[in-house]
Amino acid sequence: MRHCSFPLRQQCTVIVGPTLSGGSSHVENANLLIYQHSGERSIMVREDEEELPDTIDDREIFSLIRSINDSEHPLTLEELDVVEQVRVKVTDAKSTVAVEFTPTNPHCSMATLIGLSIKVKRIRSLPERFKVDVHITPCTHASEHAANKQLADKERVAAALENTHLLEVVNQCLSARS
Repeated sequence: MRHCSFPLRQQCTVIVGPTLSGGSSHVENANLLIYQHSGERSIMVREDEEELPDTIDDREIFSLIRSINDSEHPLTLEELDVVEQVRVKVTDAKSTVAVEFTPTNPHCSMATLIGLSIKVKRIRSLPERFKVDVHITPCTHASEHAANKQLADKERVAAALENTHLLEVVNQCLSARS
């Protein structure tokens, strides 16, 4: 058993309205530190070459998940520093993707929903050959083990996606902000 101490994040005030799921404006973590976008992903010279096979790399996966919306705040996972490019690892040759995400606080009740949203984005965006491991950054959440176990269980993920309300919330997280 490992001992974890939760990192403290600086706080700033965010004015929030209704949640994506249509609920009230009450949020669990109303004081957040907002991070700047890292900018658009630039295209490398080798990516423009038609003769070379397309490979998927860390930057491409980060570009897919960075704009996922938080279900409680009018911000993206990148703006909340929940996802970072350095926490995305891709091995194209082995068809594996590993994504670590860091909830905004150690007791974030939306941690599993965030992970589910990342998994659904993968299902909808990447070839089936990719096996994706989505998990919480070690020692950043009180229920890290339980949430990671749920996210790793294909049957639990499939059952979650059969829940129409939950799927609606995930779809809202994945939709573009207006």
